[in-house]
Amino acid sequence: MSTSAATGEPAVHVLHDNPEWMPPFRRAFEAEGVPLVEWPLGQGTLDLDSEPPRGVFWSRLSASSHTRGAPLAKDAARSITSWAASRGRRVVGGRDVADLEVSKVIQHSVLRSAGFDVPRTVAVHGRAGLLEAAGSIEAPFITKHNQGGKGQGVRRFEDHASFAAYVEGEEFEEAADGITLLQELLVAAEPAITRAEFVGGEFVYAVRVDTSGGGFELCPAEACAVPEPGVEPEPMFRIRPEVTAEDPLIRGYRDLLARHGIEIAGVEYMRTVDGRAVTYDINTNTNYNPDVENGLEVPAARHIARWLGGLLRQETGGEH
Repeated sequence: MSTSAATGEPAVHVLHDNPEWMPPFRRAFEAEGVPLVEWPLGQGTLDLDSEPPRGVFWSRLSASSHTRGAPLAKDAARSITSWAASRGRRVVGGRDVADLEVSKVIQHSVLRSAGFDVPRTVAVHGRAGLLEAAGSIEAPFITKHNQGGKGQGVRRFEDHASFAAYVEGEEFEEAADGITLLQELLVAAEPAITRAEFVGGEFVYAVRVDTSGGGFELCPAEACAVPEPGVEPEPMFRIRPEVTAEDPLIRGYRDLLARHGIEIAGVEYMRTVDGRAVTYDINTNTNYNPDVENGLEVPAARHIARWLGGLLRQETGGEH
């Protein structure tokens, strides 16, 4: 535990399951003069009769935590944020947000109910019903894991026969929560998707992510970048300055996030060859590409540190 927590000084307490994603935030909080205490998820002890430390609790639970040796992270995040909120602490990314982060079914449901175009999707619990369910999806189609991240379980199938071979074979990849999604194959108008970033419920910027490499690993964080030796890669992430807070799609996302109490998020969408704007992911554990961030006067990580610092001052009467 840090000095701030041990001495009772107010701080922003960040719950996370991947220390490799934290350096940009540590730098941003230090630059803004906001004290930061890290709580690794999925380890340690929680005394439910104790008083939570003073300050603001911010959960950065990742849907892919189980791939990094932290399979208990989602339950830890739910527990800690519920405990903190029950004692009157300000929580960002609480239990309901954690549930949405780790379930594409929940994301799909809230997007559809808000009127957004979403991919045709069938959720299958367990392995046994996959072949029958696939009959309702036209080939080619893709699979995903409900609790995803890092492209978990994402595969493309050109026909139902190849899918049957996969399901019945040794290469079948079980989903962490047992739920596999069968989803229509979306064909993009150009090889790119757009990710709209929000901090404090307000639009910060939109970034274009180049998907021409054909992969499904779209993690923007510095820790995810693996450059090929001797090759100067083209920028995979670029700011889209033409996308503004007044864009109807962005306004719709802002309203959706507000209704569900989601204050920090990246929302991903794509434009298809048949003119659809399809939204397919709400990422509440958003990371930022360093090349994009370095070119901005106020990077998104600084927006987060500044906004959470403001919440901390409100919670402590300006003591911070």
